Amino acid sequence: KDTFDLVTLLIGVNDQYQQFDTGSYRDKFTTVLKKSIQFAGNNRQHVVVLSVPDYGVTPFASQSNPQQISAQIDLFNNINHEIANQFGIAYIDVTTSSREALKDPSLIAFDGLHFSGKMYAKWANMLEEKMREILK
Repeated sequence: KDTFDLVTLLIGVNDQYQQFDTGSYRDKFTTVLKKSIQFAGNNRQHVVVLSVPDYGVTPFASQSNPQQISAQIDLFNNINHEIANQFGIAYIDVTTSSREALKDPSLIAFDGLHFSGKMYAKWANMLEEKMREILK
């Protein structure tokens, strides 16, 4: 199948982790978003962008500079949000809920880097609401 009923896009954490600059992220994000729109049969209403979660709140990140990670994640999210808006694409902020893990360790997986199933369930619920709107 060449097209899909709904396409979601969440990219950027590896760009931040590998310390890519925001200019290259902007270009890559735009390219991948255009491809996502194609996968949705050129129906922008059937594409959803999710913000980059903030892994700066994880125990893994405490070994480096959590505040810098969070600030850089915000920069990447400013870019993806701006571009999503330019293309008329729905946007879901999962970053804010990812930061709840600072006060709730059950939102972090056993590896100390990734988010737990409990956190992913929160994000899935947010996405479900948007999907119901789109696919009704």
